[in-house]
Amino acid sequence: MKTGDASTVTLQCLLPELRACTACEPALPLGAKPIFQLDSRAPILIASQAPGRVAHEKGRPFDDASGDRLRQWLGVSRETFYDPTCFAIFPMGLCFPGKAASGDLPPRRECAPLWRQRVLAALPQVGLTLAIGQYALAWHLQRRASVDTLVAGWREHLAQGLLPLPHPSPRNQGWLRDRPWFEAELLPALREAVAQRLGPPARRGAVRQPERA
Repeated sequence: MKTGDASTVTLQCLLPELRACTACEPALPLGAKPIFQLDSRAPILIASQAPGRVAHEKGRPFDDASGDRLRQWLGVSRETFYDPTCFAIFPMGLCFPGKAASGDLPPRRECAPLWRQRVLAALPQVGLTLAIGQYALAWHLQRRASVDTLVAGWREHLAQGLLPLPHPSPRNQGWLRDRPWFEAELLPALREAVAQRLGPPARRGAVRQPERA
């Protein structure tokens, strides 16, 4: 798993730059609109792929059917999920990349080299990283393997504070159905790991004030 350089500037310094980023704008069908959720106190990082069209329109990650499934996997409420002091959400590409023949286009390649190391270095409390989908898995695990292979090896990775996950998109319903071990074995371990890092249920339900740039 990659980690950042501890000498990197603070998250408060990075947030205005992130919000103003237009590095990929000429290639973006709807223009640049970075979508993320960050707070240096977050104990869990959701490393996702790139915002979809709905996230672009709403300005909020995972506010769709995929997000509903992801929250069910995690065993958390919307309130807890959108508390940035509980979950940092930082995709491989910050902006909606456009549609492909099937699903969305891959995250823009320019994004991760620009931002990923610096932002991860500014999240010192993260003890669990949830890598969702092939692009996040490839970056965080640094392995050339299929999503199926990487997710099947989840026990080895969880011991290192990283849990590989398929994308919670409804398009993956068949993948999930054909792998009953995912629901029977991986999801209980995922929920336990999330609960351990978030702390008591009463604390998980309280939305704390996010950091301001």
